[in-house]
Amino acid sequence: MVKIQITSNQQYALPIIQSAIVEKVKRIEIGLRKTEQEIQKIETKYHIPSETFMNDYTAEDMEGGDDEYVSWMGELKIQQAICEELQLLQNIEYVTQGLSRGYQQHNCGIHSNRLNLVV
Repeated sequence: MVKIQITSNQQYALPIIQSAIVEKVKRIEIGLRKTEQEIQKIETKYHIPSETFMNDYTAEDMEGGDDEYVSWMGELKIQQAICEELQLLQNIEYVTQGLSRGYQQHNCGIHSNRLNLVV
């Protein structure tokens, strides 16, 4: 689980952040579906599941040789990375807290509203 603590004097900070994460999740899910479609095409072509491919196949076993082997293995690695990122984002727990001091001075001397994200 990832816990994000949001400290802000702006009441809309949490919904904005949650909305941004929801949109990111949607984009990741679209990418995951595309990756899964590519994997399915290759599995259908060779009539084997990806697990068998990873354990038993080499580039020489593929009609397309190295290019097709690298493509299939690449799609599987991308799928794994996407799933890990998606799981991380879907398991975020939000914790909110109000601010007693609304402004923080930055090194450049500009004052701005403070928003702390603790991950």
